[in-house]
Amino acid sequence: MKLFRSRTDRMLAGVLGGMAESFGVKAALLRILFVILLFSTAFFPMAILYLVFVFALPNREEY
Repeated sequence: MKLFRSRTDRMLAGVLGGMAESFGVKAALLRILFVILLFSTAFFPMAILYLVFVFALPNREEY
């Protein structure tokens, strides 16, 4: 399984949409889970992780 950023299912950069496609779950579920974790970890760890994924994951059409 290869992770990627989605070009079609994106709210910000397509990270969670691409992960949802890779794992076979709904993107809304991952987004809700991400927001809950974002606020429960005082914002910074999840925000930094998201930024790492933005720059580390390729877009869907690039591979």
